[in-house]
Amino acid sequence: MSTVRKTALSENTLFGMGNPLLDISAVVDKDFLDKYGLKPNDQILAEEKHKALFEEIVKKNKVEYHAGGSTQNSVKIAQWMIQKPHKVATFFGCIGTDHFGEILKKKSEEAHVDARYYEQNEEPTGTCAACITGDNRSLVANLAAANCYKKEKHLDLDSNWELVEKAKVYYIAGFFLTVSPESILKVAKHASDNNKVFCMNLSAPFISQFFKEPLMKVMPYVDILFGNETEAATFAKEQGFETDDIREIAKKAQNLPKENKKRQRVVVFTQGEDDTVATVGKQVTVFPVLDIDQNDIVDTNGAGDAFVGGFLSELVQETALEECIRAGHYAANIIIRRVGCTFPDKPDFH
Repeated sequence: MSTVRKTALSENTLFGMGNPLLDISAVVDKDFLDKYGLKPNDQILAEEKHKALFEEIVKKNKVEYHAGGSTQNSVKIAQWMIQKPHKVATFFGCIGTDHFGEILKKKSEEAHVDARYYEQNEEPTGTCAACITGDNRSLVANLAAANCYKKEKHLDLDSNWELVEKAKVYYIAGFFLTVSPESILKVAKHASDNNKVFCMNLSAPFISQFFKEPLMKVMPYVDILFGNETEAATFAKEQGFETDDIREIAKKAQNLPKENKKRQRVVVFTQGEDDTVATVGKQVTVFPVLDIDQNDIVDTNGAGDAFVGGFLSELVQETALEECIRAGHYAANIIIRRVGCTFPDKPDFH
């Protein structure tokens, strides 16, 4: 068997920035979804009408609390897959000076992620209600503190920017476009100027629809673009691609204008239990996911984040694309067997 040469890892090689949220997950019924106008499988930002949802979900259901937020989940899973050294992954985001914020700090420490939170006391730590029905999950994010991230108060500080400069691979979920597009651009430009790898995720249909301008400002700097089939379809529609063939969409997304010509853009679209589609050079290749018995699926929340986390854990070691995807499939397969974005002590990935 040929052994894959991997690059030795040092601290802060992987940089993530996003919305740190405390996930509050509970199994609910259709009436609960209808009451708050939620689709069974969606992710949205909380509006005024959802305020009571957070109180209700905590009161009436057996609730589990997990450290969440899309980017934070992904870097945590990447760190879990890597195991040692600790703190290969860095994470920036904004929390409140409160109990939930303390939980997030503790969870990051336990996960051996080097989390450097911007802490402020205007807004409480953000939360995300994961309303689970069967194997669907509807996510309602109340960003609160996460929305208060300030480039000049945090990212621009020398002690923080040094950590950005130390990194070789960058990952920011599209969700952060609603918070601080200027922070994303600063990091993306740094990556592009220094021929490092900048990755982004389409994250949710509403990002392609309502945050199209900031998304397309960052796109020229994106080396690896992630998304799922629904997000890909919405992105294609918004961009006027005039196709709903996922391979065609991947190809067209790959060919969008790009700043750093030394790296060809890679587009990776997951499709739940169906094959993952990725651009490999001029080809579009499909990669089958791992088989799983429906009865073993506990919670699909975090499957997409886990895929990216697994992918990044190999990417930082400069392994081939197929290996990155295989690691992504492995991580997602583990996560969906558990509630929330949680994992066993050690991975068993070879």
